[in-house]
Amino acid sequence: MDDLNFIKKQLEEFIRRYYLNELLKGSILFFSIWLLYFIFILLIEHFLWLSPPYRSFLFWVCIVVSLALLYKFIALPVFKLFRISKGIDELEASRIIGKHFPEVNDKLLNVLQLQRDPNQSDLLLAGIAQKSRELKPVPFKMAVNYNNSLRYLKYAAFPVIIILAVIFTGNSKVFSESYTRVIHYKTAYEPPAPFSFLVSNPDLVVEEGSSFTLDVATRGKIVPENASIHFNDETYFLKSNQPSQFQYTFQGIKENMVFYLSANGVRSRPYEIHVVKVPKLVDFEIAMQYPAI
Repeated sequence: MDDLNFIKKQLEEFIRRYYLNELLKGSILFFSIWLLYFIFILLIEHFLWLSPPYRSFLFWVCIVVSLALLYKFIALPVFKLFRISKGIDELEASRIIGKHFPEVNDKLLNVLQLQRDPNQSDLLLAGIAQKSRELKPVPFKMAVNYNNSLRYLKYAAFPVIIILAVIFTGNSKVFSESYTRVIHYKTAYEPPAPFSFLVSNPDLVVEEGSSFTLDVATRGKIVPENASIHFNDETYFLKSNQPSQFQYTFQGIKENMVFYLSANGVRSRPYEIHVVKVPKLVDFEIAMQYPAI
């Protein structure tokens, strides 16, 4: 029965290799599907700027789906590999091997079925021994081909290419900022303004009593038609020279002045014009000394 024991040992090696191959395939599929799904989640947040309740739902759905994928593709093969849960038995393994090796066909299955027959005669045992010797040279474990699992790497390449394309085009913030908002799903975030103000003056300094012309430009996806300036609790419209270019002239500034700009609901940060004091001539005397005649 040494030949039969050898056959059984080969079957154990086949089953172990079978689930290692399942684990390899599962790892590749888990990485591919999970990464593609996670990219999809980040893109939803990037384009929609969801409110905290919706981001909370998105976050927990992501967790549940991730755990489900982890269980299906990683945990199940590991449990079956270490026999924590039931996997294929010797009879199922023999059918898989019989399909892979034409010379084995149903011989291995017949040997296992005969070996389990409770009424074993000498003739039956001799038949088992003979069939076992015939099967001994066959490398059962070679019925498992790791290359069949490695071909799934092409599916992993797709999400990786998406990520690399986003990074190399300088748009990595699409993922990084969306990821931050999804992770901190309880925090309320405001979407960025469609444009921003840019003060073009090299400095905001003016001599006391002088006029000062403020040059303002806007940068962004939207070009506002009108813009306003706010200072001293008053509001004035800026003069538009050309699209996205505005001006406003302050008359006779005598002290530092804080102002901000607004347009289409977008408000700039506060700016301050600094006034440089100019010496004033209040009074003067002239002492004149005439030459002697």
